[in-house]
Amino acid sequence: MSILSDHVQETKQAVGSGLPALPRVNLLPPEIAEQVRFRRIQYALGGGVLAAVGVVALLYLAAVGSVNDATTELETANTTNTALQAETAKYAEVQSVYAQAAAAQAMLTQAMGEEVRFSQYLNDLSLTVPENVWLQNVTFKQAVTPSALGTTEPGIGQVTFTGVGFKHDDVAVWLESLAKQKGYTNPYFTSSTKALIGTRATVNFSSTVTMTPAALSGRFTTPAGG
Repeated sequence: MSILSDHVQETKQAVGSGLPALPRVNLLPPEIAEQVRFRRIQYALGGGVLAAVGVVALLYLAAVGSVNDATTELETANTTNTALQAETAKYAEVQSVYAQAAAAQAMLTQAMGEEVRFSQYLNDLSLTVPENVWLQNVTFKQAVTPSALGTTEPGIGQVTFTGVGFKHDDVAVWLESLAKQKGYTNPYFTSSTKALIGTRATVNFSSTVTMTPAALSGRFTTPAGG
């Protein structure tokens, strides 16, 4: 193994000094230089491994922190849910009361949904009977189906009137007044015969009118606030 390098740098003139530079001689064997380069590579690789380990450690710590935050949020949500369920249990009786009220309303609607306020119709009659007509009898007959009324005219009932007029034209005026009333349809007379009251000529008549669904009061079927 040579203790001198194969090549010696040539002498160079130092700039501005005017003195010749001494020759530089590399006395290190090539094996030692290789070992130095190898160690440098090892150190570089070791540093890279350490850096990678550091990055992995940081990522692990970040993941652990995220898991802890998620666990805390889950525990908070479970606590809130438990509290809400306990609060809801306090009002279980209120829901039962609402259910009972709804059931009672349904029964009332079923029982009174077909109500006709006959008192209002009698009051309207007293205000609309023509001047030359007097009513002697009024009969209301309410039915669910038109077939029960003996007519094909759609309706929920019939009203039969008996009365007295001065002449047949008065009966016609009476029928016209019935046709104008809300909830009435198909007014017609079943009989109209002449008679006497003392010496005064009169007409005894009987008439019928069909009651339509418009005659229903709707008090128990209309939603509250409707």
